[in-house]
Amino acid sequence: MSEFGAGAELPGWVTESRSRGEFFSPEESHAAAPAGFLQELPSYRSVLRRRAAAGDVQERWGNLRGIASAERREPQPDGGERGAIPLWELPFSIAEKRRIRDLQQGDIKYSSGWNHWKRTSSKSWKKALKDIKELSSYMQLWRHDIHSIEGKFGTGIQSYFSFLRFLVLLNFLMFILMFSFVTLPAVISNYGIFNSSSTKISPNNTEPYCTVYTPSGNKGLVYFYTYLKDLLTGTGFLEVTVLFYGYYTIDAAWFSVLRYNLPLAYLLTTFAYLALSFVWIIKRSVERFRQHLVHDEDQFQSYCNKVFAGWDFCITDLNAARLKHRSLLYELQTNLEEERLKQKIAERTMKEKLRIYSLRIFINIIVIAVLSGCFYSIYRATVFSQENSSNISIVGFQANLLVQYLPSIVITSANFIAPQIFSFLIAFEDYSAAFEIRLTLIRCVFVRLANVGVLLFSLWSQIHCDNDQCKACGYDYELYPCWESAVGQEMYKLLIFDFMIIIAMTLFVDFPRKLLVTYCSWKLVQWWGLQEFGISDNVLEIIYGQTICWIGTFFSPLLPAIATIKYFIIFYIKKISLIHTRKPASRPIRASSSNFFFLAVLLIGLILAFVPLGVSIALISSSKACGPFRNFNTSWAIVPYTILEFPIGLQKFLYGIASEAFAVPFFVIACLFMFYFIALAGAHKRVVEQLREQLVTESRDKLFLLEKLSEAQKNSGKPQKARS
Repeated sequence: MSEFGAGAELPGWVTESRSRGEFFSPEESHAAAPAGFLQELPSYRSVLRRRAAAGDVQERWGNLRGIASAERREPQPDGGERGAIPLWELPFSIAEKRRIRDLQQGDIKYSSGWNHWKRTSSKSWKKALKDIKELSSYMQLWRHDIHSIEGKFGTGIQSYFSFLRFLVLLNFLMFILMFSFVTLPAVISNYGIFNSSSTKISPNNTEPYCTVYTPSGNKGLVYFYTYLKDLLTGTGFLEVTVLFYGYYTIDAAWFSVLRYNLPLAYLLTTFAYLALSFVWIIKRSVERFRQHLVHDEDQFQSYCNKVFAGWDFCITDLNAARLKHRSLLYELQTNLEEERLKQKIAERTMKEKLRIYSLRIFINIIVIAVLSGCFYSIYRATVFSQENSSNISIVGFQANLLVQYLPSIVITSANFIAPQIFSFLIAFEDYSAAFEIRLTLIRCVFVRLANVGVLLFSLWSQIHCDNDQCKACGYDYELYPCWESAVGQEMYKLLIFDFMIIIAMTLFVDFPRKLLVTYCSWKLVQWWGLQEFGISDNVLEIIYGQTICWIGTFFSPLLPAIATIKYFIIFYIKKISLIHTRKPASRPIRASSSNFFFLAVLLIGLILAFVPLGVSIALISSSKACGPFRNFNTSWAIVPYTILEFPIGLQKFLYGIASEAFAVPFFVIACLFMFYFIALAGAHKRVVEQLREQLVTESRDKLFLLEKLSEAQKNSGKPQKARS
């Protein structure tokens, strides 16, 4: 029912909407408004523009709601637009949708056999896909656990565990790739299974001493703790297993009469798992970006969304409901604080601006100094560990283990200390609360990922040297007879040590703190309280481990299997920690923003992983004593060597694609497409802004109409009751 009186005149856009059956019943569409009254509306010109633009759309809806006889006389052979638009997406009432469904079913009787078969097969196929999708949702890993966490703690914390599940699946697929195309053929051919054999070709034009590789395996009677040390460091008996690069020394595997090129398979599988990770992350990022873009509105819309649509109806736990109340209150307070800060910034004098900018420059200098100290410490620790790990006698087990784990210890300490310093310094920079969180997270991400880069740079500075012996082999043979396995061992130690730190923090920090807070009534202990479950910190923790896995998989092909087991156990550790030993963060982040942020940081980690892998594959000389690339100067050299075995025509085609004559036009065309989509996105953004302005204008129209109606009632002296 309308809010206008029986005798009130209605504007043209209302009567037109009534005639279309959108707002009012058809019998109410007889009222019309004079043109002068319509021109007084604030949205008069925008309505004209919208009416012209929406003509085709209204015609389409009219066709969908056409007369049954016309549709039956002229049935559409391909289902028309009704088949393209799902019925549940049409902006009609339930009764109208049922009528359209009856019309669609009636068309089937008058359609030909071919059209009838197409419609029924299309419906069957869509129903089958829907059933498969529902079945796969029931088979999701940790489906019940994640729904339980979502119900108790909201969608923000649930997004972390969903992200952890994604990494488990990603690492499992990476393990399947490396095991199927690299590890399994090498093992089968080495042991002669299924009538298979292997071929090993000695390197040519290489000094004989460069081809000697004697892994430090355990021989004879050894102490029991030696095996524990080997398990933690990747040396000893683990160094000669399929876990590391040095095991894969065959050049070709023969399965009956089929030749399997293991070096080429090793390199292509590396590119495959990187491409798989990149495409999957991009796909999920696009889906999450749509949600993030929807929530990226102005302050007025943000306020309305928090007030009218801010409650999370998935919450069933009382404590979680209280937490959600505090979260909404905190977000509203944050919005008000940001508005006050904007006003404060606008009112700053030149003297205050100079003071705050000078302070920020000084604090950023301190941040750079902290980062430089972390990088230098990692460099010195790596050099000391590599030079002295083999010089300590076997009796000094603890000292040897400490020296080998020294880079991992220093990196973990830097990852813990630097964020604490950044969180302390950010309070003096006078930023808004939201920007403080983002800037601190960016600095923490840079620290964690850059520390791994500094470690690899330190290793490469040791591997590459300029003396005569290094020139003969292409690398420091004495220190690294198989440098790829040495890098793989460092990545293995980082992954294992990171896992041990997570377990140790839960067992020796969180649980004792929980016991103290529960059973000790001291005011200091109660003020200390439980540790908060920081979503961002936990996400950065596992992204750091995933970046190590991406880099280390080339040097340790089974590292994704270890990462899969690690994240599988971490899921239950974090779940127990969240439920029993920690409390949700008092400043939670929105699920849509967090999902997009997690994937964006993960994509940064993957892109940074491309750099060390590219340098290792294309620039650094491969080891001449181990690995599948012993006969090539670099790992990339297998690609042109394989192309030379192709037919001449295919060689010319591939070289043509790799030439500048193809690359330059392709780059130009790609840039044109990119500029086109950027312009298209800008146009869509402007349309969205115009639609938002029209919504605001229409709200003013309603206020204008109510004011005119009130004036008309006062002038007539006969107040009219609005129809409900």
